[in-house]
Amino acid sequence: MVRQKPLVVVTRKLPDVIETRMMELFDVRLNLNDEPYTAAALSEAVSGADVLVPTVTDRIDAKVLAAAGERLKLIANYGAGVDHIDLRAARERGITVTNTPDVLTEDTADMTMALILAVPRRLTEGERVIREGRWPGWSPTWMLGNRVSGKRLGIVGMGRIGQAVARRARSFNMSIHYHNRRRVHQEIEAELEATYHESLDQMLARMDIVTVHCPHTPATFHLLSARRLKLLQPHAYVINTARGEIIDEAALTRMLRNREIAGAGLDVFENEPAINPKLLQLDNVVLLPHMGSSTIEARIGMGECVLINVRSVMDGHLPPNRVLPEDLGF
Repeated sequence: MVRQKPLVVVTRKLPDVIETRMMELFDVRLNLNDEPYTAAALSEAVSGADVLVPTVTDRIDAKVLAAAGERLKLIANYGAGVDHIDLRAARERGITVTNTPDVLTEDTADMTMALILAVPRRLTEGERVIREGRWPGWSPTWMLGNRVSGKRLGIVGMGRIGQAVARRARSFNMSIHYHNRRRVHQEIEAELEATYHESLDQMLARMDIVTVHCPHTPATFHLLSARRLKLLQPHAYVINTARGEIIDEAALTRMLRNREIAGAGLDVFENEPAINPKLLQLDNVVLLPHMGSSTIEARIGMGECVLINVRSVMDGHLPPNRVLPEDLGF
């Protein structure tokens, strides 16, 4: 007897090579026009699925999961962050949740380092001046920024990406400091020449640049609150390539506008794709459209990771990238 292929619902357009392989292995329902599902469409799509492959643009809450039939056994998230999935509701329904860690670490760290360089050196400001025909010619006192060499970098969240950023920053002769839920192994500290701060408040008050790399959870919502942002020195910069909700964006915007901090580099936003219009008016912030892992290699790697997770569960094995609610503390 030929075993029936599982029905896999994919919510967004994935790289062609991944979709082709999925069609070979599974009964797949693809999203060819790449338009995000509405909540109603998502509930309808999941009702007959064995596997759901969502992305960060999908809100997989208890209501959506309640619409799923008994067949749904796996949510194989296409991405590392799972803050858009109600993990506890999934576990109560016996649904396994997986993600795609590791494959986007280096690309996100590259983008973070690019922002660490771009904001203090005012690169996007200079690029706009050229394009708008406003460059008056070289001057010894015009468009002055700040060097990053020798500066103190505070890393909020010293996981895979935080450590990858630290390695890059060391190459630029930066001093590495970090705050994490748990202190990392002493061998990692020694390799990165990193100083651990048990108190996030104390670290923030001493840093030249702060970069965010923790997951978004209820515990980390507005972790960088208005109060904590006020601890930053006026010459400090804030970088965020993690999740917009970790920073109080309204408070950050006010401080940037009032020049209470020097600048920011943001690849993620609290209500994306909506952007606070006040941010768009500022010249001391670099804004990017959530493209930290946007490389061909990362997107294909994420898809391959999804394939492995799906096949593992369908074959009756534990998937390599299972996510549990208790794993996401900071």
